[in-house]
Amino acid sequence: MTVPTPSTPPSPRIPRTPPIPREIPDLPPVPGSPALPLSPVPAAAVVPPVQRPLTAVFRLLIAALATAGVALELLLGSPARTLSYFSVQSNALLALTFAASAHRAGTARRPLPPSLTGAVLLYALITAAVYHLFLPHTTPPFAMTDATAPPARWHGQWTALQILHTAVPLGVLLDWLLLTAPGRLHLRQATAWMLYPLAYLAFSLTRAELLLPGTPARYLYPFLDVDQHGYKHTLANALLLGLSFYALAVLLVALDHTRPNPVRRHRKTGFRLRPPVG
Repeated sequence: MTVPTPSTPPSPRIPRTPPIPREIPDLPPVPGSPALPLSPVPAAAVVPPVQRPLTAVFRLLIAALATAGVALELLLGSPARTLSYFSVQSNALLALTFAASAHRAGTARRPLPPSLTGAVLLYALITAAVYHLFLPHTTPPFAMTDATAPPARWHGQWTALQILHTAVPLGVLLDWLLLTAPGRLHLRQATAWMLYPLAYLAFSLTRAELLLPGTPARYLYPFLDVDQHGYKHTLANALLLGLSFYALAVLLVALDHTRPNPVRRHRKTGFRLRPPVG
């Protein structure tokens, strides 16, 4: 008699894993993050404006001083002749600019564009440099009137010259060094600043051609006197002065990016450090 052998239950079937391909296909590139749109909110809405009353008073005094110098020259000489001088024109522009800048500082508004304030600073320094380097010892003495003798100290003409060529440029320089934030001037602005001196040169020579020979102050500055130097030397003088003015503009831009910030303020963050407990 044969004994039946118990049958072994069939083992469950394990599903086969598909083989890993040797080459993994490239994944689609992840799309870049979309560019954020420019915010229309002005900087004044993020950084609260600050009133600067002392700055406003100082700039208003400079504007008043420049206005007084121009007005005094107009009273002492012919208005048409007086308004033809570079120093008078630059001081008139300076008075308007500093009056507007004083208003903005006193009412906590954004400052004027640096392209304008930098140009005014450059023209004020040009006015001072040309007067003190080239005009004190000219013969006949330099004057914006028909005077043939050097102006007496503390008289009207001497006072007007000192206001326009010394006091106002010094005040503008102090305002830039002590009351203006640095890093706002750029080298690309220096070329644009030279357009006014170039236009003034064309104006001065054209004005002289329209006047009769022998007219007093036909040439407003002795280094631009074509009758004395000829056009060749006059244009050479103008070229040397123009290069010097441009070098001064570049120097101002370089100093503006290296000088310390005189108007930096430490703002409160809202966190207060406390001594450790225990």
